[in-house]
Amino acid sequence: MRGLVTKSTGSWYLVEDEAGKRVQCRIKGKFRTQGIKTTNPVAVGDWVHYEYEPDQDSAVITALEPRRNYIIRRSINLSKQAQVIGANLDQALLVVTLASPPTSLGFIDRFLVTAEAYDIPAILVFNKLDLFSDEGIDILTDYMTIYEQIGYSCYAVSAQKKTNIENIRQLLKDKITLVSGHSGVGKSTLINAIEPTVELKTGKISDWSDKGKHTTTFAEMIDLSFGGKLIDTPGIKELGIVDIEKAELAHFFPEMRARLNACRFHNCRHINEPGCVVVEAVESGEIESSRYESYLSIYHNQDTRN
Repeated sequence: MRGLVTKSTGSWYLVEDEAGKRVQCRIKGKFRTQGIKTTNPVAVGDWVHYEYEPDQDSAVITALEPRRNYIIRRSINLSKQAQVIGANLDQALLVVTLASPPTSLGFIDRFLVTAEAYDIPAILVFNKLDLFSDEGIDILTDYMTIYEQIGYSCYAVSAQKKTNIENIRQLLKDKITLVSGHSGVGKSTLINAIEPTVELKTGKISDWSDKGKHTTTFAEMIDLSFGGKLIDTPGIKELGIVDIEKAELAHFFPEMRARLNACRFHNCRHINEPGCVVVEAVESGEIESSRYESYLSIYHNQDTRN
């Protein structure tokens, strides 16, 4: 039997067969994906093969089909283990907030680098537009300009007030989209606004920490009534980069990639080498300094840059 993984709770997976029937599946023994050491060998969005257990309604996953792409993260603290948060994606949507809770430019850049590395188009959605002061609107404009000028689509919305939600529906139509972001940025409220029949639980921001509380505790695929599928994921506190070689890192910054062949040295690290056009572009303001700081942070394995 062949099916699509639509939900993962850690030990059990909900798999939908090609006729639309869903079955609870587990993994047998030491099932591992080829060459990827992750806490979850199977992720939402994976296509798998499975067999029913004797005299049971449940089944066992026996094989994982090769992935077209995936988004992967590493926990910065604790075990340093990696986790695949969604597979076989048409695009990834990062929900961002400037406050309550704030999303750092470093976090945005690490997410975009990960998406670039696995050839997944990424979109930034700035939520909570209803909370913005005039000063906040100016900062929002600055943030959006940074990313739009290097080719990323940016949208400003209020999930709470349903402002500009139709624009997001159009983006999602007939696509498989991963939705990610910090806890508390309003992912669940946004998904409820896009697809009201879903009725996801939403939570309040913690007063004492200005951090969101997890309301989504596992990844789940949601069918959209207007066509397409969303993968709703638990809030990410931190996003460590996985499996990107230092020599390749600049390729995943589009504004650097466009200049790489012009550096004096073919193995330029874009740090302090003479004749580096990337450093020159940063100094002249053609490359945003915050983006370059993110490059250095990832290059030196300082994944905690705010």
